[in-house]
Amino acid sequence: MAKTVGDVMTRDPITATRDTPLIEVIKVLAEKRISGLPVVDEAGKLVGVISETDLMWRETGATMPPYIMFLDSVIYLENPAQYEREVHKALGETVGEAMTSDHLVTIAANQPLRDAAQLMHDRTVRRLPVVDDSDRVIGILTRGDIILSMAADQG
Repeated sequence: MAKTVGDVMTRDPITATRDTPLIEVIKVLAEKRISGLPVVDEAGKLVGVISETDLMWRETGATMPPYIMFLDSVIYLENPAQYEREVHKALGETVGEAMTSDHLVTIAANQPLRDAAQLMHDRTVRRLPVVDDSDRVIGILTRGDIILSMAADQG
């Protein structure tokens, strides 16, 4: 019988809320040696993900978009709203200010593990929050979990 996501996922994962201070998340990621956390609301529903990538803005800062000056006017060659988001992430103090909340990729516990692996590969994500029918986070599946499962199958 094929393994499902629920067979391999980590149940009751560590989560953060929008109000969690970033310093707390940084400590958890370092101590637990994990690369990201699901962000949930008061009901446990997924609202975002905070990852090492999101936190890198604190060190690197935001990159000013390219622009040209024409008759004392600034003409941006890229969307300046992206720069504003980057600055907000770089200066943020809470998870809500730094997390990724758009294009979230999730999976259900009853899905085949093979489908989860393919999804992670196709979307180049390191972790998949596992949600129930109400979008409440019930687990997390990482690439490492899949590799451990593969190793266990080899005996």
